[in-house]
Amino acid sequence: MSTLSAFNRFTESLSEQEQLMPVLFIGHGSPMNGILDNEFSRKWKQLGKEIPTPKAVLVISAHWLSKGTRVTAMDFPKTIHDFGGFPKALFDVQYNAPGNPLLAKETASLIKSTAVEMDHDWGLDHGAWTVIRHMYPEANIPVLQLSIDYSKGPQYHYQLAKELADLRKKGVLIMGSGNMVHNLRMVAWDKIDEPEWGYDWAVQMNTKFKDLISNGSHDQLIKYEQLGREAKLAIPTPEHYWPLLYSLGLKGSKDEVSFFNDRVVGGSLTMTSVKIG
Repeated sequence: MSTLSAFNRFTESLSEQEQLMPVLFIGHGSPMNGILDNEFSRKWKQLGKEIPTPKAVLVISAHWLSKGTRVTAMDFPKTIHDFGGFPKALFDVQYNAPGNPLLAKETASLIKSTAVEMDHDWGLDHGAWTVIRHMYPEANIPVLQLSIDYSKGPQYHYQLAKELADLRKKGVLIMGSGNMVHNLRMVAWDKIDEPEWGYDWAVQMNTKFKDLISNGSHDQLIKYEQLGREAKLAIPTPEHYWPLLYSLGLKGSKDEVSFFNDRVVGGSLTMTSVKIG
């Protein structure tokens, strides 16, 4: 089978469906959530059963920043253990889901605002596999990642996401993976197991983000640097926040929004996650 005919056949198989796939933003938190049975991982597992089974998953993770935009295009992406200081059991995990080079080409073809490079080196980082292995433990659904161009600003990422909207019509689950509030330097490790406690600024900002998301106030979320001191503490660097903008950029006018895993961890991180549609 020629590459062109295979591509055409794959595109035809992604026929438009009546029901749009939902879009997710996942607060992924610690890599340990990938192997723990806790409230977060149980919700991810439940979510995998509740939403329609996707034909593929496309992840925009806080942990793949690149110059320019890239998409994984290998048959079997490797499991990346992009962290240190954790138990051997976490490094032993291999999530052997297939990729899909034809879907990578389809994804690239939808993005007109920039050239998208086919990537054969990356794989699935912990922003992807720690969540998806709970949702789809059989690793039988193709998973791809789209990188985040670190040289661009929030408006660019929000607009680029809109170009991916057709994938929702074709059974592809698009998932941003990061954390709305993510200040590692201020984590109170002595209070890591106190779910009701958080710094005032973290709690206030988490509530503000949810209100703006619920109200569809995306412009303020894009211009988050104008939201005051609390926002600067919540987002000292933007990489964990940008995936939220990708998810919000894919929201349609009729999509409902709901929140889950909504709590603070260690005072300065929030696991708050969003389901759109």
